[in-house]
Amino acid sequence: MRVLVVDDEPLARARMADLLDRLGHEVAGEAADGTQALEAVRKLHPDTVLLDIRMPGMDGLTVARELAAQPRPPAVIFCTAYDDLALQAFRVSAVDYLVKPVRQSDLEAALNKARRLTQAQLAALAEAESPPGKVLVCNDVAGTVRLDVAGIYYLMADQKYVNVVHEAGTCLTDQSLKDIEAAIGEPLLRIHRNTLVNRHHVLALQRDADGHYVTLRGHPERLRVSRRLYAQVRQVLRGTEGG
Repeated sequence: MRVLVVDDEPLARARMADLLDRLGHEVAGEAADGTQALEAVRKLHPDTVLLDIRMPGMDGLTVARELAAQPRPPAVIFCTAYDDLALQAFRVSAVDYLVKPVRQSDLEAALNKARRLTQAQLAALAEAESPPGKVLVCNDVAGTVRLDVAGIYYLMADQKYVNVVHEAGTCLTDQSLKDIEAAIGEPLLRIHRNTLVNRHHVLALQRDADGHYVTLRGHPERLRVSRRLYAQVRQVLRGTEGG
């Protein structure tokens, strides 16, 4: 692939160029700030952009928004020293989010994602109609997605974000579990202070030495049920309790 490297630090650009060379990719060009990056994309038409976030003037998130508005945008992989901007990155359709110092194996995996995510796939995603039934909006490597709640296995709060595990993979949302629970309601069931489960996917309510947990149809995860919520969960799942 032809890759544009965007970073305000020359040493960082040189290191990325070296990694790309080792992985067999072509460095289409380099840019030291957001304005240069947009101009380079216009002239060079790279397949992928490795993009720093914190740069003088126009930052990487703004660059990514500008690129996403183009008819045939390149794939964007953020490479940054900051680990707290992942959700914002996925909101602007980033393929991946790598934290410096970037390891060669992580860069290779991200570039493979970029290769798989063709322009046809992006166009199909953007044009897809909203699925029927209740919908949850979240963000994954393809950008903003609208999930049919029926396809969600569970949601688990993790510091600033909520991880949404669904039939096609995972995504993130910055909505709180409380807000999601209030907005969607059935079939989401609170089983722990940090977990909502789709009760239609629950296979059984079981117990081990550490307490109670639920198992899911079609997913290997065991989800812990808090003592405080156990009676309520058991009542709702009384037809599916397995032990």
